[in-house]
Amino acid sequence: MELRRADERYPGGDRAAGIETRHAFSFGPHYDPGNLRFGALIACNEERLAPGAGFDEHPHSHTEIVTWVVEGELTHRDTAGHETVVRAGDVQRLSAAAGVRHVERNDGTGPLTFVQMWLTPRESGGDPSYEVVRALDDSVPYAVPRADAVLHVRRPSAGERTGLPDAAYLYVHVVRGTVALDGEELGPGDAARITGARGVVATGVTDAELLVWRMGER
Repeated sequence: MELRRADERYPGGDRAAGIETRHAFSFGPHYDPGNLRFGALIACNEERLAPGAGFDEHPHSHTEIVTWVVEGELTHRDTAGHETVVRAGDVQRLSAAAGVRHVERNDGTGPLTFVQMWLTPRESGGDPSYEVVRALDDSVPYAVPRADAVLHVRRPSAGERTGLPDAAYLYVHVVRGTVALDGEELGPGDAARITGARGVVATGVTDAELLVWRMGER
């Protein structure tokens, strides 16, 4: 198990434009050849957008883009004709496939916080696709078959133990609260990268919310 703390994330975004980003993996000008990916995961970005701020239309290809809204409302538009408002507890997936362009904005009146995760598909090409699952149920994992990955949401209460799935690659991101994992405490923005995970248990030190990726061999 390798721990990555919130204060180790690479800073990004544009504060003057109301965009604050914290990257968990090598990204843009923050090139780190030792931190390019973990399993299928190549990005886990914490994004904070002020009201009216956002990312203008930009391209993606050969990437599975999964977004978890923590607070506020995210407006999504893409060149495949989708326009959606994604709210806290919703999970959004954009399969970029051979290529798509999209816009992401905070068109609301309050702050917006979301976690965006990029995964590499096993096969490139194909047609873009898009979906939103509203208020994802903790008991129902969200599968991303193209990347051989499954997202689990865990919300342990203080003192509660919750088992995490076995996996070749297991990535645990703390959204809020504090948890204990193998004797280590993790707080908001911290992450654990576990290879060959078997019988891993997370215990809520406080009420907490975790995003847990179960990924296959690469």
